[in-house]
Parts: sequence; C-alpha cells; structure tokens
Amino acid sequence: MEWWQLSQNLKEDVVFNQPTSIDERANVAQTCMLRLDLAMPILLDDMNNSTDEAYAAMPERLYVVDTRGNIAFKGAAGPWGFDVALWRDAIEEIIGNSVDSAVNRAY
Repeated sequence: MEWWQLSQNLKEDVVFNQPTSIDERANVAQTCMLRLDLAMPILLDDMNNSTDEAYAAMPERLYVVDTRGNIAFKGAAGPWGFDVALWRDAIEEIIGNSVDSAVNRAY
C-alpha cells in the first residue's frame, strides 16, 4: 500500500505527500504535533516502517510501553477503535498520577 487518505482528512485539510525521506517524514510529524497541540513525546518510525510492522499499527494503534520496555496497553485498531480514556488510564497507572500534572512537570 503506497498510502491512503480518509475523507475526513480532506475536509480538515490534513493532506500531505507521502514522505520519501526521513527528513520529510519528520516535517510531517512536526506539523501534526503543532496542529494537534500535542504535549507528549512522539517517536518517528524509520522509512521501512519497522515499528509499524512489529506492532501491527496499520492503520493506527495507541500503545503504552512501561519503564521496563513491556507493552502495558495495546488499543484497538484506529482511528475508529481509539479509546483515549483507556489509553490515558493506562498512562496514569504507569506514572502514578495524572497525565496533566506529569506533562506540566516535563515542560
């Protein structure tokens, strides 16, 4: 699959050319972080999509990896299967307090 586009993305003007280099991919990721006002770290997959392949992340999934590197939470396939409340609960269980206060301490 070269790429796919949801109609909702077209309505919200979330349209990018498929990146052909890691720098282009990083630019798209940075734009998404800024548009979505994300305050959490984002990891960038390599151009071979190794992480995507290893974690069956197509189309997308929300994961939580604990401090030992173990998968603590694996969400349903998104975007329709996203349960942000469960994801947030899993993060809070690992860090031991609210996500908002942890993010505020990090910045």
